[in-house]
Amino acid sequence: MQRLPGLDLLRALAIVLVICTHSWLAGGMGYGFGWIESYGWMGVDLFFALSGYLIGHQLFTRYERSRQLDLKTFYRQRAYRILPAYLVVLAIYFAAPGLREQPVIQPLWQFLTFTMNLFVGQRVPHAFSSAWSLCVEEYFYLLFPLAILALAPKISATRVVAVFTALMLLGMAWRGFAWWRFAVPANVSGVWEMDIWRYMQLIYYPTYARLDGLMCGVALAMLSVYRQPLWQRLQQRANTIALLGIIIVGFAAWIFRDTLTFAACVVGFPVLSIGLALLVASATSPSGLLGKARVPGVAWIAGASYSIYLTHKATLKIASHYLPDFLNHRGIVTFLCCVLVAIAVAALLHYLVERPFLRLRDRGRRDVLLPASPEGVGAAQG
Repeated sequence: MQRLPGLDLLRALAIVLVICTHSWLAGGMGYGFGWIESYGWMGVDLFFALSGYLIGHQLFTRYERSRQLDLKTFYRQRAYRILPAYLVVLAIYFAAPGLREQPVIQPLWQFLTFTMNLFVGQRVPHAFSSAWSLCVEEYFYLLFPLAILALAPKISATRVVAVFTALMLLGMAWRGFAWWRFAVPANVSGVWEMDIWRYMQLIYYPTYARLDGLMCGVALAMLSVYRQPLWQRLQQRANTIALLGIIIVGFAAWIFRDTLTFAACVVGFPVLSIGLALLVASATSPSGLLGKARVPGVAWIAGASYSIYLTHKATLKIASHYLPDFLNHRGIVTFLCCVLVAIAVAALLHYLVERPFLRLRDRGRRDVLLPASPEGVGAAQG
């Protein structure tokens, strides 16, 4: 398959940001890198926007081609993409507790049903918490094709935008209600904030509260399929779109300077998602700077991002524990050493498990509809 280097670049950037957010597992990145650690979680929302666009484009194109969707084939392809590597890592987490990055882990059935993000009750960090974003995407994969069929046979850009705008507004309403219900005075100056554990439980983790990025990605896919003249005009202005996206993401970062405020909880996520979606739109254009980018190693990191996502938290923790003294507690040096170990472990999973099942998935496949970076599952943080 031809690849779009711009999407590879964004996917690689997303997983790097996620790893930086979890740098504390390796003792941190050292002085001067606090801003990356604070805002690296946005890589998750970038994965959501990418997945919404790629899967949305795939399904809209299939439907427009034949006026039907082969749900069995779609779900089989998703299963080959996601389950083998995930189940291997999950088995290791439960069979070898000593390899966990945290001693506490949620029940196995929650991971097997992709509902662990809905039952975050404990007020302590837990192992394999990064699976929360996989839960969000799994239910998107399950329900999105059904939503397309529900809108058929008169599927249109207007109806799609109306439905997904409603979903985003419902998410904002839920987050606003949760903030109003559980916010408390943070200090004597009268500033109100949510408790951090309530925030994670009710706003950050749940599927129904985190659909903004996926919906913005789907909106891009809808434009690319149902509004092709407009899409082509946007493609011709890729650099302007990218600049606008950067400005909006910067504004979102300003909103998220305190993630527990009302503004951050309610409007921060849709603003961020719109900015990231604009970057995705720019990256799909071969005429823009993002679309022309060809950085050595980026394509491999993008292709292995799912395996990196699944393994990086535990590996960072273990690597930092066994580093020799002369490499430990050295800030960025220690962190980079741990990252190299994490990438090596992820490469094993990628080549031994993920790739063989992707080859099985693609055997005899004749419906390659989008020349793009890897489909798929977004890496996550938690």
